[in-house]
Amino acid sequence: MIALAVLLFINAAFNVIVWPRFYKRVVNDPRARDADGKATVFLKVHAILIAIALVLAVVSVIAGIAALAGVL
Repeated sequence: MIALAVLLFINAAFNVIVWPRFYKRVVNDPRARDADGKATVFLKVHAILIAIALVLAVVSVIAGIAALAGVL
């Protein structure tokens, strides 16, 4: 179970470190906004994918704690 917990914590750390930095790059990409300054599908899809990755990070931390506590 310890190996599972470590794997889940590494997954969560990766998601928390990588995806917010990637979001900054997406927001600054010229494809993120149209001529009127409105968010494009490019920005919306990436924002949703990044949000899902961050939710998975939270789930990974919770599952990692559960694995350490012996609940899993």
